[in-house]
Amino acid sequence: MTKYANVRGLARGLQVLRALNAMENGRATSQQLSDATGLHRTTVRRLLETLVEEDLVRRSASDDSFRLTLNVRTLSEGFTDDELIATIAPPVMGQMMQRVVWPSDLTTPDGEAMIIRETTHRFSPLSFHRAMVGRRLPMLLTAAGRAYFSNCPEAQREDILDMLRAGAGGEQQQKLAADAAFIRNLVRQTLADGFGSNHGDWADQRKIGALAVAIGAHSRVIASLNVIYLEQAINPAEAARRFVPELQRAAQEMEAALEAAEDGTRR
Repeated sequence: MTKYANVRGLARGLQVLRALNAMENGRATSQQLSDATGLHRTTVRRLLETLVEEDLVRRSASDDSFRLTLNVRTLSEGFTDDELIATIAPPVMGQMMQRVVWPSDLTTPDGEAMIIRETTHRFSPLSFHRAMVGRRLPMLLTAAGRAYFSNCPEAQREDILDMLRAGAGGEQQQKLAADAAFIRNLVRQTLADGFGSNHGDWADQRKIGALAVAIGAHSRVIASLNVIYLEQAINPAEAARRFVPELQRAAQEMEAALEAAEDGTRR
């Protein structure tokens, strides 16, 4: 429960914007918007005049209809793919956790690393960490980073490697990034397997194993999803058998939701 009262005028203004955005031909009269929203025509007209003053709506003098201006696009510029996938992922991750029990993280790229945007660590009874959101994961040493990196276009991989070769990800990754054979084999194996893996390769997490798949939409990769487990409890082959199908299922659900959301914004 919020302690602040609903701002009725703002809510109604947004209601009018949504209704105008939904009009088939992109324009409407105040009466049409009144019919669409259930608001009194005088109220709608007053809201429209305010939106005109804010340059979010313009009025046609010829037929007294209203349409959105290009400035409404500025309202969504801060909503990135990272924000969209972080909005879509939690319920899918929650459902997956019910099936696999072990915790998982949704990560997105942040320069030379992956950053955890959402996690089920706080809900999983098998979690060995709690405060995970915002934590950075090494690109070449973790399953999440390897899944994302290997599925990137070659030019994007080279940009990441340039940062790592310059020392941005630490000495260990700097050496790996300079090893062309390692990078070539990493990408080849990850793409052949269909998932990234980490079996104690990261010094900070020697006893922990992880598997991850890439998440993309419209032919671009934007995130990765992992499952983390203790290698003392599950061997890598058993982990792949149990977790990879679940990761792929969850990724497919997220990708379908991503594409539907992006297609909806283009209409």
